[in-house]
Amino acid sequence: MEVLLKTENLETFIGQYHILQGVTFEAIRGEVTVLLGRNGAGKTTTLRTILGLSPPSRGKVFFKQKEIQELPTYKTANLGIGYVPEDQGIFPYLTVEEHFKIATKGKGDKVNERIETTLALFPDLKQFWRKQAGVLSGGQKQMLAIARAYINYNELLMIDEPSKGLAPIVVEKVMETLERMKGETTIILVEQNYLMAEYLGDRFYIIDDGKTVLSGEMKELKEHEEWRKKYLGIS
Repeated sequence: MEVLLKTENLETFIGQYHILQGVTFEAIRGEVTVLLGRNGAGKTTTLRTILGLSPPSRGKVFFKQKEIQELPTYKTANLGIGYVPEDQGIFPYLTVEEHFKIATKGKGDKVNERIETTLALFPDLKQFWRKQAGVLSGGQKQMLAIARAYINYNELLMIDEPSKGLAPIVVEKVMETLERMKGETTIILVEQNYLMAEYLGDRFYIIDDGKTVLSGEMKELKEHEEWRKKYLGIS
């Protein structure tokens, strides 16, 4: 097993608030690592800290065994880390095609090939290729946000709450797409929907009050109702 990304005792302040107080976890190449926890536990801040959007006051981040916590965000992204924020970051007046072109690095046949490969994973986007993103449904916007991060074949994708605000039938579609992406890229998934996390996850880390308090293989969490009840409020 290759550890693609690793954090050590991350501490992050946002203003005067000490949000992360010791977050440690590993993401294994080719797996889906799920960060779980109640609202406000620090999951989103963890992703933002890794990317450099909310730099840590203490702790380290390693990507392919190299420290990256001091890098500016654009340099971290250029290492091969894609990010799908909770709010999707979609521009309503740009077309699907324009979103792809802005996101894609390089030119020529290889770019066209990457676009076709990505559209094969997200067929709804092909149908709306020349439509403004503002007319897409919530599920289609989420697909666009994920596709935009995936298109450059980033080695790591960090995806924040992809099921948020979506109808159950749409959540199933997002789950199926992420399932097809497994193995082609490494995913760190922040997700409140436990059923999605259980379905997709290989390993889990539970963050509580800004600290990593529990970790293991997802099958272990499935077997321990007391863990789910204590840290996630579910049985």
